[in-house]
Amino acid sequence: MSGHIVFQRVEGLALCVAATALYFHSGYSWVSYVLLLFAFDISMVGYAVNARVGAVTYNIGHSMIGPSLLAVLYIFQQSDLILGLACLWFAHIGIDRALGYGLKLSSSFHDTHLGKIGK
Repeated sequence: MSGHIVFQRVEGLALCVAATALYFHSGYSWVSYVLLLFAFDISMVGYAVNARVGAVTYNIGHSMIGPSLLAVLYIFQQSDLILGLACLWFAHIGIDRALGYGLKLSSSFHDTHLGKIGK
């Protein structure tokens, strides 16, 4: 594994730790954390169609754009639900990246911006 991939995986771990720390510091339940942390993997449903559609739906659910928009929305709404979801979403993306599950390429579920899953 090359240095830039290791760096990106460590960066993912840092994101997960920071989002998880903010989640628990804000008083949210560990039960909801455990139950909802992997709910964002519903975005893999596109793979039931084909690899191209799967990559698009997966990447929408695993891009930092969505949780970043929620974080900005939280600034204006001050909604606990919005903050909790943003933290969970960031934590999920972070743990995925730390484990090597990067944004998907349209060729295969196993081909990511972090390299091939399993290598």
